[in-house]
Amino acid sequence: MKSRAMRRTAVAAAAASATALVLAGCAGGSDSSSSGSGDEEIELTIATFNDFGYTDALLQEYMDENPNITIVHNRAATSNDARANYFQKLGKTGLADIEAIEVDWLPEVMEYSDLLAPVPADLTDRWLDWKVEAATDADGNLIGYGTDIGPEGVCYRSDLFAEAGLPTDRDEVAALLEGDWSTYFDLGAQYVEATGNAFFDSAGGTYQGMVNQLPAAYEDPETGEIIATENPEVSEIYNQVLDASADQSAHLGQWSDDWFAGLSNGAFATMLCPGWMLGVIEGNAPDTTGWDIADVFPNGGGNWGGSYLTVPGNGENVEAAQALADWLTAPEQQVKAFEEAGTFPSQNEALTDPTLLEASNAYFNDAPVGTILSDRATAVTVSPFKGEYYFQINDAMQQALTRVEDGTQDAQTSWDQWVSEVDLIG
Repeated sequence: MKSRAMRRTAVAAAAASATALVLAGCAGGSDSSSSGSGDEEIELTIATFNDFGYTDALLQEYMDENPNITIVHNRAATSNDARANYFQKLGKTGLADIEAIEVDWLPEVMEYSDLLAPVPADLTDRWLDWKVEAATDADGNLIGYGTDIGPEGVCYRSDLFAEAGLPTDRDEVAALLEGDWSTYFDLGAQYVEATGNAFFDSAGGTYQGMVNQLPAAYEDPETGEIIATENPEVSEIYNQVLDASADQSAHLGQWSDDWFAGLSNGAFATMLCPGWMLGVIEGNAPDTTGWDIADVFPNGGGNWGGSYLTVPGNGENVEAAQALADWLTAPEQQVKAFEEAGTFPSQNEALTDPTLLEASNAYFNDAPVGTILSDRATAVTVSPFKGEYYFQINDAMQQALTRVEDGTQDAQTSWDQWVSEVDLIG
């Protein structure tokens, strides 16, 4: 794709209500031996969250190729909602034939890997090695079909930079931000002094980019012991981001109504941007001009997010579900999902696809997003360890940061509460 821009057909699903959409065809049941290749009518359900790039048109392609298949797509409003539903029903009844999971709760999923149908062995070499290793259990079974990864750049409002007297060209902005987190916050101080306005969206979103650069933030990779509250690196970035937040943050928690509004009303000038965030910005600020993305990330490279598709082993249509999960995570479909929602592929073959490498985005000032995100992916040098309790600890940390930003508590009091909450985990 040389000139065609990535598009987005709806506002970010992260803010949407959970929906269930019957896309086509006839409904019917099947047993676990069904592969979808015969004439028996099969209804397959797939449950996702946020925006995986699985449009009606994409799923219709599969149904056109498999006329006996009807796909029902259920989308949760947030990954937290999806996680709660997943663990409530895993091993019981009520889950979809295909369930999407997020990397932050993958370690919890791995505790129940025996309840999931393994990915066929002949597919395991299609993804990046670290993507496979993270979802492979002690018995050597890969339990998730890799969807996206989240290499990060910095999104910025070029119009707001211009008002502050800062460079607007993305290469010049990248040069300005080359360095550690102090460099990013120093530029923020300069922007705030010039404009009196916020530089970044929230402490929580910025903290997430920082903590994802730590090899082991919350748990010891060898023992699984919780080390979060005693890890000096965690307290250091907590204090650093909150020190900057006092003047530079818009104090708009991500996924809140005010945050979505801030994407268009100029409430902040920059935000950390994994590939999937591009679709969120465009979808919620479609008429806003000035957004761009720089090929840089403070302190090196960073990956935020990424997901898998899993197939519950007790589903009614296991083989048919595996066939659909296979198709959805094949390189062709990963590239289509990237075009639709900015979800960056984890498939080796997809990473060399000319459509990906030549992709530009008209909304982001014709940014060569394929090249930028590929560069950002190769800049990632740390794959952080996320153990069984990562999601709970990090969720509590996000709440701690929010308490400070909304003025409920000061930084020390909120930290102390977080420590107490972590002490009760595990």
